[in-house]
Amino acid sequence: MDGTRLFGDKEPVDAHAHRSPRRHREHSSRRRIVRLSTGRNNMNNPPVRATSPLTADDLTRELAIARSDDEALVHLAVVGDTYTVLLAGEQTAGRFAMLDMLIPPGGGPPPHRHNFEECFRVLAGSIEVQLRDLPPMRLEAGDSANIPANAPHAFRNTADAAARLLCTVAPAGLESFFAEFGDPVSTRTSPAPELSDVERRNRLERAAAKAPEYGIEMLTPGRR
Repeated sequence: MDGTRLFGDKEPVDAHAHRSPRRHREHSSRRRIVRLSTGRNNMNNPPVRATSPLTADDLTRELAIARSDDEALVHLAVVGDTYTVLLAGEQTAGRFAMLDMLIPPGGGPPPHRHNFEECFRVLAGSIEVQLRDLPPMRLEAGDSANIPANAPHAFRNTADAAARLLCTVAPAGLESFFAEFGDPVSTRTSPAPELSDVERRNRLERAAAKAPEYGIEMLTPGRR
């Protein structure tokens, strides 16, 4: 009871110590066979490497960096607004274009629609966006919105201060459309040149004529 082995008691049995040599050899052999069998399976069935679905890296393309206040960028006055082309289709393989838009009070494009997606993020100020016949939605700094392709829409700065938007379109092309009739200016904050009624009408007529080439349809006010 106190752990002292009495005379005649049997020694504790050690299963490993009393295993017969033959059984020990068989057990070890079985373990070795399992390891060898596993090794052969790995050799006969090597790991399958997944083939990448991506195309090869196009080494002709480089990192594109744009700084909004770089005077070397394309800055266009578009019927009262100033649009800076940050990334054009030439830099994105046509996948998208990005523009920095300065919209003065009362500014914004007339109703239109196009066959590409257009996304806005308001960086400063505010604008009102109208989609189809729905009530206008006010977007303020930090807000974002996406205009579905082919949906009639317009936006306008109804505030007393200028608004600044980061606009992304996919695929690219809008930046080339603006270049068809926009007036080049020196910086992203340069005011649009004063246009006479005749000059303004000329710009709008040129825009309407070029619009179909870029998947854009200009709509008359009130038509959605």
